[in-house]
Amino acid sequence: MILNEDLLEIRNLARQFAEKELTREVLEEADATNTFRKSVLDEMAAIGLTGIKVPERYGGLGMGNLAFIVALEEISRKSGTAGVYLSNPNSLGTGPLLISGTEEQRQKYIPKLVTLEERMCFALTEPGAGSDAGSLKTKAEKQSDGGYVLNGRKCFISGATMADHAVVFAKTDPAAGNKGISAFLVRMDLPGVSVGAPEHKMGLLGYPVADIVLDGVYVPGDCLLGEENKGFINAMKTLDNGRLGVAGMALGVAQGCLDEAVKYAKERQQFGRPIAKFQAVRTIIADMATTVAAMRELVYTAAAVKDAESPEAGMYASMAKLFCGEQCNQIAAKALQIHGGYGFMKDYDIERKYRDCRVFTIFEGTSQIQQMVIAKRVLQ
Repeated sequence: MILNEDLLEIRNLARQFAEKELTREVLEEADATNTFRKSVLDEMAAIGLTGIKVPERYGGLGMGNLAFIVALEEISRKSGTAGVYLSNPNSLGTGPLLISGTEEQRQKYIPKLVTLEERMCFALTEPGAGSDAGSLKTKAEKQSDGGYVLNGRKCFISGATMADHAVVFAKTDPAAGNKGISAFLVRMDLPGVSVGAPEHKMGLLGYPVADIVLDGVYVPGDCLLGEENKGFINAMKTLDNGRLGVAGMALGVAQGCLDEAVKYAKERQQFGRPIAKFQAVRTIIADMATTVAAMRELVYTAAAVKDAESPEAGMYASMAKLFCGEQCNQIAAKALQIHGGYGFMKDYDIERKYRDCRVFTIFEGTSQIQQMVIAKRVLQ
């Protein structure tokens, strides 16, 4: 896809930020502490990237999904973790509000999410409800004053330990399956809300993941997000946006892996010449470059289809996540293979990228869930 001048400017802005701010020191610090340097995130917000597709009336740039993906690719090219920080306020953080929030709710929350003054996490997954989100057990019991009392446990919630608010999905009609789920805006400092210790995960270190426990948490009626018993629809629409973001991150990490492989192949000497001169290595790099180009065309198309508000947008988002998540893992493996033993060492960036990419086939809908979504649409 040929980008127009506005999109080229966004790409250059994001690339310059990534090259300047996402240094080895910053990324190694994130790996070591499972936190991310605040000054870097503040700069990301200051130049508008954390609200790039959020409507202008809520403090964003209002540039749409394609601009978001172009920027996300460049950030993720340097750091998958930084990509999550860019994606959240443009996707899972603000998406539920933009999809079904009232104007009052949007004005209250979104501007602060865009500037990173506040953080929102998306609390859907539970210990027994991953791919089968409709089987969640968290309950919300309506009170006589119109409020609700929430009880349950969420797990693997990205950003839970640093969130100010959570979009919590709970059963308001337990007998109705996914048609009895509602969404609630929950302040994380409310009595009865507790957050577990950060999980010790493989990759994307610097963006913590943890449990959220809700023990008799009371929320007033105006914290209901959208209509009662319509929360599952909100979640699925939000995940369509999230899947596009994951595809964009996978594309960026894959491009970063290709960059590292090319750089190393030119520098590494064996048998008296750079390994880039050997046909076996050249063939691997050619295949990697071709796959990354195909990934980019699919993700950019999916973003453009979303911007056009096409009914095919959800299917394209699933296609992009499926293809890019799987292929990013293959490209990372090939890039590490080109590095040989050095790729297995933390001294080389490919080691981090290899770990980071593994989750792209899992979170926000596994590859198998994407196949189900795609097949359902194709076979209609």
